[in-house]
Amino acid sequence: MIRLTNVSKRYPGGFEALKDVSLHLAPGEMAFLTGHSGAGKSTLLKLVSLIERSSNGQVVVNGHNLAKVSRRGIPGHRRQIGIIFQDYRLLFDRTVFDNVALPLVVAGHSAHEIGKRVRAALDKVGLLGKERMYPITLSGGEQQRVAIARAVVSKPALILADEPTGNLDPAMARDIMGIFEEFQRVGVSVLVATHDIPLIETLPHRILQLHQGRLVADVAARP
Repeated sequence: MIRLTNVSKRYPGGFEALKDVSLHLAPGEMAFLTGHSGAGKSTLLKLVSLIERSSNGQVVVNGHNLAKVSRRGIPGHRRQIGIIFQDYRLLFDRTVFDNVALPLVVAGHSAHEIGKRVRAALDKVGLLGKERMYPITLSGGEQQRVAIARAVVSKPALILADEPTGNLDPAMARDIMGIFEEFQRVGVSVLVATHDIPLIETLPHRILQLHQGRLVADVAARP
């Protein structure tokens, strides 16, 4: 699903956020990306989602070499990916339903299809029945569930999550990771960038560790 080969990312001014990183995430695999602040976790996710492009090396996602994706092709690429951020990035003047529906509205789906998919996505994250509420009235954990529903409503083959539990208490963080595991069990590939080592060490998934832009450890999933 994701293959990086000798990938580096250098920013203007010379800072090298990633240095010669090679890794492979198989279709349907779930893995955690760890490392100190500034290790390159967010940069790696941005390269995979074409928010940014690599300076060197090759990034391949779902069989497509991202170097060959034109600017016009970027929206189509991102529609295959569900992206989740630590700060949720919800629209607080819109209802839960409207927040989750937004990717489908942009893609031009019919109202009937939007309603069906939004309710299915909310059901998967345990928020069915709260579609007419506004995000400001929800807890942090519920807001993150809305963000997850929005990310998966387009039925992506890949989920990227950048510190999705960073603002949550341990019990809610475990619940959110459980939701990701449910999607992985039905064949979705999942890559989660996180600092929460105590939590991920309790889960049976591969751990990739970055340090100063380099991949320094690749711990296989426990059986």
